[in-house]
Amino acid sequence: MRENLHRFFRAARGAGVHVSPAESIDAMRAVAQVGISDRAVLRDALLLTLAKSQDEKLALGDCFDLFFSQPEPRQDQPEAAGEDHAAQGEDQPPSAGSASEAGEGQPSQGLGPLAQMLLSQDRNAIAAAIASASGAASLSDIRYSTQRGIFSSRILDAMGLQRLRDDLDQLTATNPSLAERLRAALDALREAVRDTVSQGLALYAREEAENLRNEILRNAPLARIERRQVAEMRALIRQIARRLRERYSKPRKRQRRGHLDVRRTLRRNAAWGGVPFLTAWKRKHRDRPKIVALCDVSGSVAQVSDFFLLLIHSLHEVVDDVRSFAFSSHLIEVSEILETKSPEEAMSEIMSKVGFGSSDYGSSLVDFEKEFMSALTPQTTVIVLGDARSNNLDPRADILRRISERSKRLVWLNPEGRLAWGFGDSEMPRYATFCSVVRQCATAQQLERAVSDIVATYQ
Repeated sequence: MRENLHRFFRAARGAGVHVSPAESIDAMRAVAQVGISDRAVLRDALLLTLAKSQDEKLALGDCFDLFFSQPEPRQDQPEAAGEDHAAQGEDQPPSAGSASEAGEGQPSQGLGPLAQMLLSQDRNAIAAAIASASGAASLSDIRYSTQRGIFSSRILDAMGLQRLRDDLDQLTATNPSLAERLRAALDALREAVRDTVSQGLALYAREEAENLRNEILRNAPLARIERRQVAEMRALIRQIARRLRERYSKPRKRQRRGHLDVRRTLRRNAAWGGVPFLTAWKRKHRDRPKIVALCDVSGSVAQVSDFFLLLIHSLHEVVDDVRSFAFSSHLIEVSEILETKSPEEAMSEIMSKVGFGSSDYGSSLVDFEKEFMSALTPQTTVIVLGDARSNNLDPRADILRRISERSKRLVWLNPEGRLAWGFGDSEMPRYATFCSVVRQCATAQQLERAVSDIVATYQ
């Protein structure tokens, strides 16, 4: 059962349930307490110890039902056949073959274990044998639908298919009717094994398929995402945001406290024989992180700005002091919207206020200088997310220069390819003169790396 539970945890992760090592240990302890005889109690125990939300509970329940449903071979022998054999035994003298099937001799005498099992039609034994052979064939390693035939063959070989073929050859020569029964049972076994492999594919390949799909999405240009992929890309951006929160939020308490200063601790506790009743800590001074984010939500980058806003929303959960602004032809502050509302609600409200307009970087920079320039300090990192296309209007690069001079650094993340910078109405080369860092962020992977590098400097 321990191995089964390990495989179940693996399947649960593929279904989208986050199962940590500590949670898997808790689940195994719970199973040890409730036992495995009552399937409903086992299901409840696993759901209580592993699921952390309603969505995870539903996904885990479906995964449990699929994992613990064992396909059984079909019973192709009708009951009438047995009655015909019985009638034949009463009316006629039995043949040599039928005598061996019904009389003193065993019908499977001299046959291999698999042949005996199939002829006895013991469903429980067959299901147990398939489960055991699946483990021996490492069915949990299946990843692609093209591997179905390979794993089916491995399972049948582990069950003793080669010996069964020898038994069939022998019975075909000595007892054709029994050979026919065994052949029909083998066909039913093959179907049951195929069902088991399909079940394994549904359980264990989901994580690999999702990883492959995410990898393709991570490297797909954000501006050319198809409509049907938008929901998947948003889910991927949420995963990126969650990783940023997990990676950079946890160390804060330890960093604020610092590291143990062994020398000062020993000196301070000399009166107690060196027993460290009082501890001393080394603290490395860090500037309090401040981030100001300016996000272009104009029509030319409307599709990309959705994903930019999702990442900015995550910054408010990772860094204490973040002020966010959105602009098309004019600029507004959206910090409160991002902090108090869900990502979907925040994006909808922001886009309704300033989104989809004609971009005017010069006018937006004027708005920022007039109302929000005081937000910048020597500890501030300014992030601009946009394509730097100002529709041939005055770009006001002089304001960007003053922003750069007042802040610690200025980072520009551009969703366009570098080959497009400087062509048409692109002012990127002029703006880049005053930036500390200029990064292309045409894909989710590039966006994650850029934001991660920015946040990491404050850890």
